[in-house]
Amino acid sequence: MTRSTLPFESAVATGRGDDGTTGLLFGGDRVRKDDLRTEAYGTIDEAVAALGLARAELGMKAQYGVLSHGFSGLDELILRLQRELFVAGAELATNPGSRERQQDGTTRVTTAMVDSLGELLRETEAAIELPQEFVVPGETRVSASLELARTIVRRAERRVVTLAADDPVLAAGALLAYLNRLADLLWILARVAERSEERQPTTARPSRTRGRATPVAPERSHP
Repeated sequence: MTRSTLPFESAVATGRGDDGTTGLLFGGDRVRKDDLRTEAYGTIDEAVAALGLARAELGMKAQYGVLSHGFSGLDELILRLQRELFVAGAELATNPGSRERQQDGTTRVTTAMVDSLGELLRETEAAIELPQEFVVPGETRVSASLELARTIVRRAERRVVTLAADDPVLAAGALLAYLNRLADLLWILARVAERSEERQPTTARPSRTRGRATPVAPERSHP
């Protein structure tokens, strides 16, 4: 395919992707836009955007003076997670032949990043009462946006699992553990968001008059 010529000046559009290919970080051969690697870091990009919905909703609440104290620090945390996902995306977008040029915490996810999420997850989980059944997203705008981000992170995780099957360097890194831990954290944060607006999560089954629901661990509540 031949490259299109743009009939205008643009700081964003280059025309190089008009043939359905895209470049990777640090050069190398261009790849198709439906390449598994492109699909993986594109899914990370979707998760960043979904988290942006939650952060925008918090910003609107603050603007109109209706931001609950229970949301304290959540917007800063979401921004931190968005920035960390840019690191994850950069790792996936790196040309495998140029990995020696990656930098920890900038273009490569680190074990320290995973451990930090794990600690945050433990602290947050200990501070709330978890639902005893599967949860239907949609109780609040913030919680629904966090749930949307969680499901996208899970899809990114699945893409990376497939990619890592033929990429031992990626498989041995911290990225998969990071995505797994992040999805868990987002599920917990969605529950925090519901509580902050004094809403109870909606369970997947109607209330039962007999028997007791079996407790569901956070990991199993969002496959």
